[in-house]
Amino acid sequence: MLDNSWGFAVFLFLLAAALIAYFGVKMTYIARDLAQASGLGEAFTGAVFIGAATSLSGIIASITAASQGHASLAVSNSLGGIAAQTLFLVLGDLIYRKANLEFAAASVENMMMSAQLMLLLCLLFIAFTLPDASILATHPVSLLLIITYLFTVKLLVDTHENPMWLPRMFHGTVREQKPSTFKKRHPAGLPVLAFKFSGCAAVVGVAGWLIANAGFTIVERAGLSAGITGGIFIAVATSLPELVIAITAIRAGALSLAVGDIVGGNAFDTLFIAVSDLFYREGSIYQAISEQEFVWLGAAMLMNCALLLGLMYRERKGFANIGMESLMIFLIYIATVGYLSIS
Repeated sequence: MLDNSWGFAVFLFLLAAALIAYFGVKMTYIARDLAQASGLGEAFTGAVFIGAATSLSGIIASITAASQGHASLAVSNSLGGIAAQTLFLVLGDLIYRKANLEFAAASVENMMMSAQLMLLLCLLFIAFTLPDASILATHPVSLLLIITYLFTVKLLVDTHENPMWLPRMFHGTVREQKPSTFKKRHPAGLPVLAFKFSGCAAVVGVAGWLIANAGFTIVERAGLSAGITGGIFIAVATSLPELVIAITAIRAGALSLAVGDIVGGNAFDTLFIAVSDLFYREGSIYQAISEQEFVWLGAAMLMNCALLLGLMYRERKGFANIGMESLMIFLIYIATVGYLSIS
């Protein structure tokens, strides 16, 4: 029979997930208007502002896990979250019936973000294989990850302002709405939007803390491995904002925002491990992981490669009206979960 702590943990977990889902919808429309008000575009806004805000729950979960000595849980939450969020694009592709999502959301910024993510994942692979090292009690790769992220964000801004590549516009390719439509919906302007956005982000952050602590209790009671619980259970729950925002953005016609939210959020999620390394006090977090985290890393790299192929190839319609990249992503994720479940 389940004890009270188990039942209360499940209740908190479901409550936090509901809060994330509800406020994620609100953040979608605010983010779309922020993209128009700032002139930075949907892809960049989805990647940086939405990506960082919706990742609050995940980063709090990883920090909480690392501070309590759960290295595998902290790392698998990050990498499993990247895999789960990439899988969400398959669901978005199924929902958007007019064309393949990666075809319709043609954007050089989205391709740049996918390359950015691969660069950060490669740095993580190197860190996992290097011997233990530290600078001010922090692994050098953790600092390099943060620097690389900031540098590639600068490249992303430059790409948006002065693109050297432009997608060919075909029937079915969706263009972003013009900035002039922003004032019609929000005459109060940017400050009001920023305030509302901050409020939603705060709720998401608190919900992430609840999910992290509830997840630890569930792990202990269920006897599941950290790789399974962090990579699937907690990772999917803390990734709910990305799922809700992506689907809401697709329904609102902001396709670049949807893809940018997922891919840019994935890039930000790699920083979970860098920040967790600061809070993990039993040595380098990179040397405290298990084989399951290596599997999640490989899956994330493969899924991102498939996505980048789809963004570049731009298949208009494919199997079940989704692109070949969506099918590849789905198969990679299912194979990863299946392997981890039996290993």
